[in-house]
Order: sequence, then structure tokens, then C-alpha cells
Amino acid sequence: MLIKQDFYFHFLDAVRPLHIRVPEGPGPFPVMYFFDGHNLFRDEDATYGKSWGLDAFCLGWDKQLIVIGMECAHEGNQRLKEYLPYSSPFGFFRGIEPLGENTMQALIHELKPWVDTTFPTIPFRECTGIGGSSMGGLMAAYALVRYNRYISKAACVSPSIGPVSGKLWQEMNRTPISPDTRAYFSWGTMEGYGGVEDPTKEDRKSWLYRQISITAGKITARGGEAKLYCQVGGRHCEADWEKQLPVFMPFLWQG
Repeated sequence: MLIKQDFYFHFLDAVRPLHIRVPEGPGPFPVMYFFDGHNLFRDEDATYGKSWGLDAFCLGWDKQLIVIGMECAHEGNQRLKEYLPYSSPFGFFRGIEPLGENTMQALIHELKPWVDTTFPTIPFRECTGIGGSSMGGLMAAYALVRYNRYISKAACVSPSIGPVSGKLWQEMNRTPISPDTRAYFSWGTMEGYGGVEDPTKEDRKSWLYRQISITAGKITARGGEAKLYCQVGGRHCEADWEKQLPVFMPFLWQG
């Protein structure tokens, strides 16, 4: 069952549409939260007219879980603000007000309690995951680290870690991470590039891989499990991220 409804977030002082998928049956079910929820299920809701096709994937997958998609703001730079956890003095994020922590406070302290009382969920961290792509992928990584006591797994698809990687790594160094944590990090060989001012063509792919691999290494150094996935020919778009569903969903939810 697919549900679309508005939800008011006090931490953002805004109404955001939710895109929800609830399996048939009594449950209870694990829950996975996604950023950019409008891009998950229906092409007509997606920003560029192509969704991840997540409903079709779930229908053919033997693991049943509730999916909660939180839609972002679409005005001006508001999405960048809400999906940016740290300020950055350089790169594309320079001068953007970081409201990512507000977004996570809204998700953890407003959305999750409502979901757990409205739907047949398994509310524990072991059965709670998060995911997103691009800026949403950055937020998924941030959420997994800063809110590890609530979230045990994350799909960080083509994450825009670049300009704030140092601050994310500092957060990872000082924050306890449970050894049952699982993180998925991916990049596509045909993706556009961001985060470094005027990188040379030869440096681009190696720099992106370096950012992701260092982040993943900090997860595994704490006893967690991380998967790196290079999508050959992968672009920075929903059509190619959809192809990664059979890769990261079983990895995160195996067992």
C-alpha cells in the first residue's frame, strides 16, 4: 500500500509530504527512512520524471519492510540547507546555511515516533535504516554516525561528502559507533563532479573514491561493516540509482 500525506515538522517549521509504503500483512516490520521521498515510488512525483521504482522492487523482494520517504523543500537553496549537516567555507556549499541537524531532529524526534505509533513497526535501532542519494546520501552518512543509537544501517548512494568530509570524519572519530552498523557507499563512473574547485580530469574519479573509502574505513575501524560499490557507467540520476537497489537492500538487511 502506498500512502502520500502531509506532515508538519516543528523543527523545520514546515509541512512536508511523506511518501510511505506499507507491506500487506499484520507485521510488525522493520523501517527504512529515505530522503527525497518524492523520488522513490512514482514517476509523476519525481523531480525529473523518473523514480527509483522502489515499490516494484519491494514487490519482488522476499524481505518485507515499511519505507518512509521524507520529501524535501523545493524552493531555491532550501533543499541544500536542509540536507547540509555542516557549514563549508569552500566549494558548492560555501555560504549555505546548514540545517541538516534540524532535519535529523525532525526525523528522529517527530517523524519516527509518529511512524512507530501509526504503523506496525519494529522500532529498535537494529530494525531501523536510512538512505538517500547525492545530498541525501550525505545526510544518510551523517544520520548513521550522529544518530547511531537509533539507526543501524544506511544506504549512502553517490553521497555529496566532498566539501564537508573533514567535519564528518571528525564526527566519526569522536562518536561511538556500534559494531553491528552497516553502511553502503557507491559512486558511478560517469557522474558529474563536485566538492573540489577545478580538479584535474585525471584526479576526479580517484578523489571521489578516496572520499568514500576513507568514510567507509572509519565505519569498519569501529567494528562495523561497509560495502563500496562502483557502478560502471553510472550517472548521477534516479534511473541509475534504481539499478543499485538489488545491491544495497540485501546487503543492509541480510540476516
